[in-house]
Amino acid sequence: DVSGLADMALIRELGDRFALHPLALEDVVNAQQRAKIEDYSEQESLFLVLRAVNPGDRLDTEQFSLFLGDGFVITFQERKGDSFGLVRERLAKAAGRLRQSGPDYLAYALLDAIVDAYFPELEKMGDRLDATEEHILLSQGNGSLIGELHDIRRDLLGLRRSLWPLREVMHTLVRGDISRFSADTRVYLRDVHDHVVQLIDLLENYRELGASLMEVHLATASQRLNEVMKVLTVIATIFIPLTFVVGVYGMNFHHMPELDWEYGYGLCWALMLTLGFGMAFWFRRRRWI
Repeated sequence: DVSGLADMALIRELGDRFALHPLALEDVVNAQQRAKIEDYSEQESLFLVLRAVNPGDRLDTEQFSLFLGDGFVITFQERKGDSFGLVRERLAKAAGRLRQSGPDYLAYALLDAIVDAYFPELEKMGDRLDATEEHILLSQGNGSLIGELHDIRRDLLGLRRSLWPLREVMHTLVRGDISRFSADTRVYLRDVHDHVVQLIDLLENYRELGASLMEVHLATASQRLNEVMKVLTVIATIFIPLTFVVGVYGMNFHHMPELDWEYGYGLCWALMLTLGFGMAFWFRRRRWI
């Protein structure tokens, strides 16, 4: 296992010693490869490249390359940190089938560990979606909620780009076209293929849920805005007649009988209060407020 792709001398040395195809070595150092499988029969080796998930708080994927040949398995990772702890432990203890089987079974164990590492990441996505849904339903959404939803959908899209090509690779392996894997090992590969299918189904469900939550959040925000606008409109409507009354008696004409009347000021206030409370009562009965 090689961690880091900067030591080109080491990569070339391994390529010369194990007769690895030069095109495959180019794909190893190009860390933006789509998951694929290549059977180099002339070099008597099989080449796999896919995206692996590194454990952590945030989604972190890296390119993982694997060469399978007669009596050897060579892997390349972009950096240290992986999900192969259990595989290393089984190799160190020399227990179980891993040390007793051929290199194809070791390759299966590595692929199985990579696929299984996706499940905790999807569980984290599900927890984040559940928390976001709770905030939306409790009307506690704020400006950061949109950003959180976009982050979740971006992470789900990244997982989708990793898992869909991986499904094609696993389908090729279980189909039996690759002679590097024995019939006994292909039985285990079918289990890995089933796990990939489960991951994709779960991923698509989460993507649909994320899109639905975005729509619900926007609808909730729009509803809250409509409620605010309705209240403001009612208040403005109540003050329209009051503004009319004040505007009439605010005109600077000399001949306005009510201005010289002893009870004119009080009557004006009574009229405005009656109009205001009367309209508010009417709006309340109509359930507009």
